[in-house]
Amino acid sequence: MTIRIGVVMDPIADITYKKDSTLAMLWAVQDRDWELWYMEPRHLSLVQGVPRAFMTPLEVHRDSHHWFDLGTGEDRNLADLDVILMRRDPPFDNEYVYNTYILEAAERLGTLVVNRCQSLRDCNEKMFANQFPQCCPPVLVSGDMARLRTFYHEHDDVIYKPLDGMGGASIFRVRPGDPNLSVILETLTEHGSRTIMAQRYIPEISEGDKRILMIKGEPVPWCLARLPSQGETRGNLAAGGTGRAQPLTDRDRWIAAQVAPTLVEKGLLFVGLDVIGDYLTEINVTSPTCIRELDSAQDLNIGSQLMDCLEEELRERGRC
Repeated sequence: MTIRIGVVMDPIADITYKKDSTLAMLWAVQDRDWELWYMEPRHLSLVQGVPRAFMTPLEVHRDSHHWFDLGTGEDRNLADLDVILMRRDPPFDNEYVYNTYILEAAERLGTLVVNRCQSLRDCNEKMFANQFPQCCPPVLVSGDMARLRTFYHEHDDVIYKPLDGMGGASIFRVRPGDPNLSVILETLTEHGSRTIMAQRYIPEISEGDKRILMIKGEPVPWCLARLPSQGETRGNLAAGGTGRAQPLTDRDRWIAAQVAPTLVEKGLLFVGLDVIGDYLTEINVTSPTCIRELDSAQDLNIGSQLMDCLEEELRERGRC
């Protein structure tokens, strides 16, 4: 029986070929001769409660000048698909939420959506880590500028960041004696009307912000340490960081083990943990990346590992 997989993603023509993780997943689907269908978020609809999409047959190639071909599209019931990969990039805004409502209707009809729609909505990537305080550095979530200022005076060197940012955007480090504390807090909290996060600064960021990929609660044995560029405190690749593959430490594996049961319970089959030094800082659930960098550095095939997982999930559901 052929497995039918759909992908919801931003325009495939606009991806960065050399590092796009979704493309690695699609190669793994095609390598198994499974059906592959392409959708953009705007193609999703709900018609009298029935989840539908204008979907197009997709063929992908390992060619930096020609990495995809699209066939003739058609309007179909999303429940015709066995699996839907939700790979729309953040921001996690109202449009993203509306997409999950439509995909959730397909879930109710038996389609496996990766990751589970309710969990995409429930698990804010910065807040979710706070469910595992034993793994985290000292952290505060608040919109109260007095409380946020007190946190700074307790820890001297602090990172402040919005809860809905991505790629290292709007992250501020406040060192001892920094005269910009007030304006940073005013800006991020919009004068106390917006909730943000404060974390004690972790000096080990100089050794990399590690991305640990989790497939159904099991960590890939290699992580990507994203090293800040000169003069930067952010390791995000989008902020100019560089990646270095390295094996997981015992502490990394301990953190993964602490988080794993909750990930499985919530149907979060593909997740990226962010770890700096010995501390969990974020849990990425929407569209985790770094597959290509790890595959290239260590001759892995993480996309294939994920497809093994999805095939097993479908087998347990009696769909293959």
